[in-house]
Formats: sequence, structure tokens, C-alpha cells
Amino acid sequence: MTPQLQELYEVVLRRNPGEQEFHQAVLEVFESLAPVARKYPEFAQTKILERLCEPERQIIFRVPWVNDRGEVEINRGFRVEFSSVLGPYKGGLRFHPTVYLGTIKFLGFEQTFKNALTGMPIGGGKGGSDFDPKGRSDREVMTFCQSFMTELYRHIGEYTDVPAGDIGVGAREIGFLFGQYKRITNRYESGVLTGKGLGWGGSLVRKEATGYGAVFFGDEMLHARGDSFDGKRVVVSGSGNVAIYAAEKAQQLGATVVACSDSGGYVVDDAGLDLDLLKAVKEVERGRISSYADRRAGASFVADGSIWNIECDIALPCATENELDDQAAITLVKNGVQAVVEGANMPSTPAATRIFLDADVLFAPGKAANAGGVATSALEMQQNASRDRWTHEYTEERLAGIMRGIHERCAASADEYGAPGNYIVGANTSSFVQLAEATFALGVI
Repeated sequence: MTPQLQELYEVVLRRNPGEQEFHQAVLEVFESLAPVARKYPEFAQTKILERLCEPERQIIFRVPWVNDRGEVEINRGFRVEFSSVLGPYKGGLRFHPTVYLGTIKFLGFEQTFKNALTGMPIGGGKGGSDFDPKGRSDREVMTFCQSFMTELYRHIGEYTDVPAGDIGVGAREIGFLFGQYKRITNRYESGVLTGKGLGWGGSLVRKEATGYGAVFFGDEMLHARGDSFDGKRVVVSGSGNVAIYAAEKAQQLGATVVACSDSGGYVVDDAGLDLDLLKAVKEVERGRISSYADRRAGASFVADGSIWNIECDIALPCATENELDDQAAITLVKNGVQAVVEGANMPSTPAATRIFLDADVLFAPGKAANAGGVATSALEMQQNASRDRWTHEYTEERLAGIMRGIHERCAASADEYGAPGNYIVGANTSSFVQLAEATFALGVI
């Protein structure tokens, strides 16, 4: 980094103490921006980067609700509206016990750059709660969601802020949230939330979009080196929507996906994952991944150890932030990994990322590779606005085109700023320039 960028980073650390994930996300962007700062001195003069590091609005609220035993529980809710220079705030809600303000700020900051890469007119935001839906009854989840939306509704709207799902927030939770929003406002404002059910304003391909999009991006990256997913051995971490549909698209492209995981461990299935069984376990039964191994001949479950010890050609980290550390990266490189495509948000630590780049492993950062989910959310907003519904084939074609466009932007920007083949530099510089130009154009606001 330049001395000016280093000084600004130290300001971010002082103003946001203890928010390690946010610090990490900011540092990753700053490390790419020295050549941009030299090319556009007017951005420094008007403190564009300082403004992009400071959320436009941070909302924290109490969420009281009553559990099935009649006891009052208290959770904390968040919505960080990071940037609206390109459009209304757009980003998911995460319900998980690890959620705190630093998590939401990191996700909102990443979302701002990710949304810029899509080319869609959407700003960046993120929200959530330290509520854990795991093990809760449907009634408890509904009660919590209704209390959460009773506060959140006053801060969102289809032209203001459009939340979606994330970890712990799927179609069930979106349904309860939307129902309460409709009840409070007396409006069927379908564009206020995305990730809705297909029968009430949702979009085909939205459930698959993040996983499919990551594989589309990875395939474009491989094609740039004259390669493809065909015949490759793939490991996917996680077993939620992103992981399942990344595995599905990889297998459609000729790969064999041999492993996936959850917080209890991982399964190895050398014949290739049975996706129908995996969907039944995770989507229908809301069960644990160990149940897959119990019902699949030839599959084994491992409770301890790292999924990244499994030999593979392509790694798709699709679980959560910082799940893939330097030791895992060393193992993957030693075992011959050719490409790493981030389906989750910032799943690789900075040390792991450096190891992949030093070993000339193709590396697709999450802000580029997993942008398919929010891009398809924007397509859902388009369909809601026009009271239309598109076919699966057309929507998937739009998604594939958006991911090709993101790849082209990242590759071209990496070349322009002297880092050919470095998709981290490409994603950061391309998105930053777009955000900075819009911020500059709108004046000091």
C-alpha cells in the first residue's frame, strides 16, 4: 500500500475497534488500490475511499420474542446500509449466533463492491441477527421474524433498501418476514424482499443462482487457460444452497464432486455426490450431513479433520468466512489443486490467498465469483416491477451472461493495473473505480 492508503487503513482500525472481519475486508481492497490512486488523484482529494469505508447508516435494534415454553427471549438485530450511490441498498440477512456489528459491516462492505461488479443498479447493504434458527420450531422462527420485521420495516422499501436471505435465512424466513411487512404496511410491495417463494413473487433460478454463478465464473476462468470443469475432481465445503447448487452445476459441466460438509464434519463420496439425496437431507429434512453417509452406499462421514485434506483439482469453499486457512491452502497446493473458487463471502484467509497466488493457482474471490445470487435478486426485482415472470432457461441465460461479464471486467481491470490473471486485483479495482466515479459525480453527500 502507499503511505496514504496505510494511513487511511489505520484510521479505519481506530474508528472500528474489534471488528476484525471488517478490517480484513477493507485491507484486501486497499492492497489493490495503489495504481488506481495514482491514476485518479481527484479521488483522494475528495476523500472518496474514506466515504466508501464509512456506512451511510448503521441500525441496531432489540428483537424481543416468546419461545414455545412461553419464555421471553431477546436478540439483537442489525441493518448496515453501506452505500446507495449505485441504487437502493441490496444485500442479505444472516441469522446466526456469531453475528455482531463487525460481521454485518464486513458483509455490507463486500456487498457494495460485489454489487458494483454485476453492472446492476443496486447499492450495498447487509443485515441480520444473533438469533439461531437451528433447532427452533416453525412457530418460534415465525415469532422471531415477525418481531424482527416490526422494527426493520421502517428502514426498507423497494426504492430504499431490499434485503434477501443469507446463512440461516431461507424461503421459510423470507416468507415470515414478507408476511409481517405486508401486514404492517398494508401493501403488497413484492420488490421489498428477494428470495421469495415462486408462488408469491419469487424468481426461478434464485435458489440456485449463487452456486451456479460461482461455477459459471470458475468455468470462464478455466477457459481463459484453455481448460474446463469437465473431468475434474471437485471438493465443495458447506451443504446449504450455495454448496448444493455449485455441486449441481459442476456435475452438469462434467466434474465429479466428491465431498461436502456442515458444522458437524464432512462426507466423502468418491462416486460423486447423489444430489437428490443431499437435497432431501438438507432442504426437506433440515438434517445433518452425517445422515447422507448413513443412507448412501460407499460414502463415509468424517467428524474431525479438514475437508481440504481431500485431493481435488478444484476447491469450492461455500460455507463461511475464513474457513480455509494457510495450512489448508498448503495442503491443497501440495495435492495439486488447479483452481479455488469462493462461493462464500471471504472464506479464504489472507495467508491462504497469498499461498494460492504464489503457487499460480487460479483464484476467484467471493466478491466476483458469488455475485450470481445478488444479480439474480436484481432480476427478481425487475420481474416484480414489471409484474412478469421469466422462464428458467431465460433467467439462467441472463445469470450466465452476467457472470461472463464480471469475469471479463475483472480480467480486463487486472491487465490494466499491471496484475494479469489476478482476479482479486481485477475485482477490487474495477468495482472501486465504478463506485468512486458515481460518488464523485453525486457530490459531497
